[in-house]
Amino acid sequence: MTDSERRGSIPQPKTVAIVGGGLVGCLAALAFQTKGYNVTLYDLRPDPTLITDRSRKNLRSINLAVSNRGIRALQYVDEDMAQRILQHIIPMKGRMIHDKTGTKQESQLYGLFGESINSIDRSFLNECLIKELKEAKVNIHFNHKLTKVSGLGRQDELITLSFVNDNHEFITAKFDYLIGADGAHSQVRYQMQPSMRMNFSQKYIDMQYLELYIPPNEDPEAQSKFSIDANHLHIWPRHNFMLIALANKDGSFTSTFFSPWSVIESIKSSDEFVTFFASNFPDAFKLIGEEQLKSVFENNPRGSLMQVDVYPYSDPLGKSLLIGDAAHSMVPFYGQGMNCGFEDVRVLMELLEKNENNVTTTFQQYSDVRKKDLDAICKLALDNYYEMSSKVTNVWYLLRKKLDYTLGRYLNGRLIQWLPLYTMISFRDDIPYAKAIAIEKRQARILNRIEYGTIGAIGIFAAVKAATYWHNYYARNH
Repeated sequence: MTDSERRGSIPQPKTVAIVGGGLVGCLAALAFQTKGYNVTLYDLRPDPTLITDRSRKNLRSINLAVSNRGIRALQYVDEDMAQRILQHIIPMKGRMIHDKTGTKQESQLYGLFGESINSIDRSFLNECLIKELKEAKVNIHFNHKLTKVSGLGRQDELITLSFVNDNHEFITAKFDYLIGADGAHSQVRYQMQPSMRMNFSQKYIDMQYLELYIPPNEDPEAQSKFSIDANHLHIWPRHNFMLIALANKDGSFTSTFFSPWSVIESIKSSDEFVTFFASNFPDAFKLIGEEQLKSVFENNPRGSLMQVDVYPYSDPLGKSLLIGDAAHSMVPFYGQGMNCGFEDVRVLMELLEKNENNVTTTFQQYSDVRKKDLDAICKLALDNYYEMSSKVTNVWYLLRKKLDYTLGRYLNGRLIQWLPLYTMISFRDDIPYAKAIAIEKRQARILNRIEYGTIGAIGIFAAVKAATYWHNYYARNH
């Protein structure tokens, strides 16, 4: 019998520090809080819920597409919270492809049976989660910059975190466990490395992004406050660069311009940027406006895209753990960054349940449980840029896609199980990323046989028809 049991007292809950108050860090804090842990969240930024001026927001956001994996994680942590948040989403049933003339649009549906991914503003979602944290009485400290972590390499010592706040005061705090959810440039990850043999790599992608804004339709006679279809993810694919736009609840669209750095750096003035935009995206140019384009070129930050690869995610003693972008920053081209990060939290919590709330064992096991799937989705996200910027306009790609979806819609459950990759990634949260890609490779081999067989059959049919024609022609004339 322990001392606490002899005294009749309840053991104190374990303390968990989470560094990073973004989407994944907030959800992790809520998840640990609901399981009875004493949670404290630290973030470098000021409290975003107190910033009302949009011009002061971080203009490095790419609107989010919430899909089944993210929704399942939200519901796992708190179904009521998930319902409160999801009432603000806008369903997107497919891509809307805009041609270079600005006169033609083509809808390419996502789901086999009308499934949708869902648009939500990143800043708005972050603020919703922070408000949930405050309601749950989670300790939150904004304007705290992590400077040092000690105690990770010693078994019986608490973790000591050192911070500097916005008043230049030095603060220390001790915890049983530490979670780093502080993004691609994670300070927690940097502090963990001396205490373990961590494999770590980062790769900058030759791609920048620039945020723009399509305002709501203010025409009083318009039937909708949205100036373009709200229920599609809009893409202007131009091979070497592209523009996307996702709807917000107020009728606006968050739009993002992606290009290699050489493209944006070759544009020397705001006037040149306006000319470039009007030439390549004429319909979007009308929606965004010349003045905004000039202001964006001169004032908005240009974001970098980076892939981060880490292994293992936990220190050997199981006292600290990396999740979200701190463990696996990926490019945004499959819409899975946030969904994958939220899934990190669900997988972590389910593993914690399996281990009967033994956090140390859970942290130690998490890396091997999660690594294969994270590698798979990071690669898929990078590969999908080519699909979005180029392949969506290729006739052979579209025909193959149509065949893939036709097999999924009409054969699945009748002859064989056939699921397009997009369906498995975005709408089937019960299929791990790595398994989805393995299934896709098997199906691709079958599609190749169908295509080659079809081409061969067409060739034989054409040869027979030609031989018959010339045989009859010869017979008639000789």
